[in-house]
Amino acid sequence: MHRRLVAPARAAAFAAVALFISASFVAAQTTQPADVPAPKIDAKTGQPNEKFMALHQQFLERAARGDVDLLFLGDSITAGWNGQKGIWQAHFDKYKPANFGIGGDRTQHVLWRIENGELAPPMKPKVVVLMIGTNNTNSDPSDQIASGVEKIVKSARDKTGAKVLLLAVFPRGENPNDEKVVKQRAIIKGVNDRIKKLDDGKNVRYLDIGDKFLQPDGSISKEIMRDFLHLTEKGYQIWAEAIDQPLKEMME
Repeated sequence: MHRRLVAPARAAAFAAVALFISASFVAAQTTQPADVPAPKIDAKTGQPNEKFMALHQQFLERAARGDVDLLFLGDSITAGWNGQKGIWQAHFDKYKPANFGIGGDRTQHVLWRIENGELAPPMKPKVVVLMIGTNNTNSDPSDQIASGVEKIVKSARDKTGAKVLLLAVFPRGENPNDEKVVKQRAIIKGVNDRIKKLDDGKNVRYLDIGDKFLQPDGSISKEIMRDFLHLTEKGYQIWAEAIDQPLKEMME
């Protein structure tokens, strides 16, 4: 998906962050709080990650064309829809969809993207499908991740008036008894327990489809998630079918 920007476009994209990136800000990127907007930073250079900025620029250009009724927003799991054209077309094409997923994104990165033009007019979707936070679970506590999700939902609503289909953070990790998996799933549960309270029965709908990805013993199969995190074709089919009815209701 990455394409090299021409010089003017590259300059414009980087100018957006240049205004507030200072030496102290760059130094702070080792922590990047989960609920504070921040661009993705290249750990080696301390500068904005080029791929992240290139994709952000593509999304700005797409947003400027408008005519999107359904927007998917998230990280690599959302970006993975780009490799599932058949399922995408069968379930979502009728809604004039767009996919603003970027691999490796955390809550602060999605928040920064929408605070920096990705939801600017004429972008005015009817529904935003949001699933974000799994990349935060290696470094952030559940309450801070949840706070980041809450701010994304509020910003999306404030900027577009769209309804938000807020998905619970998907489960991850093969063996539910593995110490690392236990810890990570506990953080995910903490996030989901808090963000489910955002469901207001009208403009924000929370949906937890995590159990659909799990085996009876709580493990995850490679048939569903190839690396116990990223979905296979079967996993995306499960996701699509699980949100068909909620989307139909929310798009009316």
